[in-house]
Amino acid sequence: MVPDASGPTIDASGAEIPALGLGTARMDGEECRRAVETALTVGYRHVDTAQMYDNEAAVGEAIEASDVPREEIFVVTKVNTDNMAAEDVRESTRDSLDRLRLDTVDLLLVHAPRDYVPLEETLGAMNGLQEEGLVEHVGVSNFSVSQLEDAIDASATPIVTNQVKYHPYHRQDDVLAFCIDEGICLTAYSPLARGDVVDDQRLADIGEAHEKTAAQVALRWQLQQPYVATIPKASSREHVEANADVFDFELSPDEMRSVFDVGEPLSNGLADRMGM
Repeated sequence: MVPDASGPTIDASGAEIPALGLGTARMDGEECRRAVETALTVGYRHVDTAQMYDNEAAVGEAIEASDVPREEIFVVTKVNTDNMAAEDVRESTRDSLDRLRLDTVDLLLVHAPRDYVPLEETLGAMNGLQEEGLVEHVGVSNFSVSQLEDAIDASATPIVTNQVKYHPYHRQDDVLAFCIDEGICLTAYSPLARGDVVDDQRLADIGEAHEKTAAQVALRWQLQQPYVATIPKASSREHVEANADVFDFELSPDEMRSVFDVGEPLSNGLADRMGM
């Protein structure tokens, strides 16, 4: 039986972000196109790409070929760190839309903080693209709490997500606590630690009672945290489906705490926000 990957959404300042998405970093060409096609067939409705990945065209081909209506797919791309000057933001985003074969992108992110262009200039250009109807929402990626605060101040519209590396061995409690307080989605990339969680016996032991794998436990742990979305990369149908098969079980508070204990001790501030 094929799992239903549609799952819940996260409401971040009006952006309804599907909690489970497909990450496409380090995929290109036919591999990427097939992965996106498979994910959409399985039920994924959140697809993440970036100018830097050099795979927007493959993502666009898959979306165009899909039977899923465009309005049901939440498409994310990111402005390359070489394109942060205002005119480069505008030109590169239009190029992204051409490659994606889309009239508008649901979420445009600053791929990473850089100092060579003022953040106000970059986000101002992104806000202008929103006014033109080419971009629905804006956000950032790889930002610290202080950088996220600067982004909020610099943008005329809400920052709806901060996409960061987040998995059981690499948490960012301060960033997540801030996101929870501000109603910002934390989008977890590399949520399976590039496959390292697969062989973690501690996670496998937790999953045994639910007939789930260590990787599925790690994804479920993320999805049960407030304001967290996760975008595991997968290219094979087997892995695309396995990553989607995480909505038919729930980790108990003790099991959630056990996954947290795999990494650094859970901060008191974040534990309080989670009722743990």
